[in-house]
Amino acid sequence: MKRGIVVLCLCTVAIAAYYSADRWAIRHTTLTFHDVLRDDRDVTVDIAVRRDKEMQALAEMIELPVAILSHGNTVKNTEYSFLTNVFASRGYLVVSIQHDLDTDAPMVTKAGEEYAGRRMQYNRGVFNIMAAVDEIKKLYPNANYQRLTMIGHSNGGDISMFFAKQHPDLVKKVVTLDNLRVPFITDGKIKILSFRSKDPVFKADPGVVPDDEICAKAGIKVVRTEFQHNDLSDRGPDNVKSSIQAKVQEFLDEDEGQQLTMPLLTAAAPSQDHLPSQDKPTTVGNK
Repeated sequence: MKRGIVVLCLCTVAIAAYYSADRWAIRHTTLTFHDVLRDDRDVTVDIAVRRDKEMQALAEMIELPVAILSHGNTVKNTEYSFLTNVFASRGYLVVSIQHDLDTDAPMVTKAGEEYAGRRMQYNRGVFNIMAAVDEIKKLYPNANYQRLTMIGHSNGGDISMFFAKQHPDLVKKVVTLDNLRVPFITDGKIKILSFRSKDPVFKADPGVVPDDEICAKAGIKVVRTEFQHNDLSDRGPDNVKSSIQAKVQEFLDEDEGQQLTMPLLTAAAPSQDHLPSQDKPTTVGNK
């Protein structure tokens, strides 16, 4: 009965989703989970998903690909809509994780130490990702959590690359925007796209970005831009965001083929409608 009702509703949703630019095409929902293994630490996420794809997954008609986005230092997880909408428009379930809490100690740089002393933040990021995935599986069981796409800016890019190093069996792709500390994976098993800024202050540590020969052998795509490091989020100019969007689309087309996507500005305000009621976590507003 549930499947029949959802399929019936899906017919109407699909027509509107494919042929209109209504603002409800991509829905963002903000949720907070509590990690019992870390003294109930709050893990807040923004979930972006196409409504028609969401309904197909809930009806057990498709399996959603999953993308995990990690924010940069001092930038919120909700400040990358230009990226989350690209992936959501292609049918991904996009999970943007807030890694830092107001109660966390400030991140410091310690020259000469591993990853400039930031391994603690990367380990915390891995725990946040695993905790979020465990909870989201309850809401969206028909999604592929074994072939994740990791996305991250700056410190979030380092968390994404670090996670891929720790769990290569769970990661299919990595997209970074100017990660500076964690060296790229170069065995060619994970597809990597990385945007590099031209910034006098933010420079990658030696050995982070492979040379052109290694990139060619490993299939790593490095896009060297004229952009500033701090412009690689929603705070940046429109031309920066549109340029990154176009390159990301090309990168995904190589692996997935061109797909019919939603207009990239069709994101609704955060809500929790249509989520399964069972085990529904606390909903909080955007930060």
